[in-house]
Amino acid sequence: MRIRLPFAGAFLFLVLLAGYAGLTSIQVDAVINDKVLHTITFFLLTVVFYWILDTSRRRNLNFTLIVCTGILGVGSEFLQGFLPNGRTFDFYDIVANIVGSVAGLALCSWYHLHEEVDNWDENLEDAWDEDEQAGKLDSAKDEGLKTPGASSAGEVEGDSKKRAD
Repeated sequence: MRIRLPFAGAFLFLVLLAGYAGLTSIQVDAVINDKVLHTITFFLLTVVFYWILDTSRRRNLNFTLIVCTGILGVGSEFLQGFLPNGRTFDFYDIVANIVGSVAGLALCSWYHLHEEVDNWDENLEDAWDEDEQAGKLDSAKDEGLKTPGASSAGEVEGDSKKRAD
């Protein structure tokens, strides 16, 4: 299992940015709807997190569901409710987090499955070398095998003259 460092760096940056915005006392309700912001944030976090690990689709799906939806999506709201920063716990923020995370997870899972189906035969054993050799043998049988002795004796097909060396 390989870690894709650009995605890990982007995820770390987004988590720090979202954590700062979500746990400070800054209120952005007047500028943009809070639920839309939660949905977009968790959509982006989930999409970036999904591609950190280079592993199977099922493992990515399960791991991303646990981390982004469970721990970050639900846990961040409970943490926000416990901290004395003037922010309160809101059940609908959890719903918006889950909706954004599940939408991102569905998109990534669909794309990953689509790529697996497109490339399903790239990792299979192929018999191309055997097919080429079998094709050469079949064509040699059709043309008749030529012996090296006839061609190296200096005979020309159709004429049977000897070399004059």
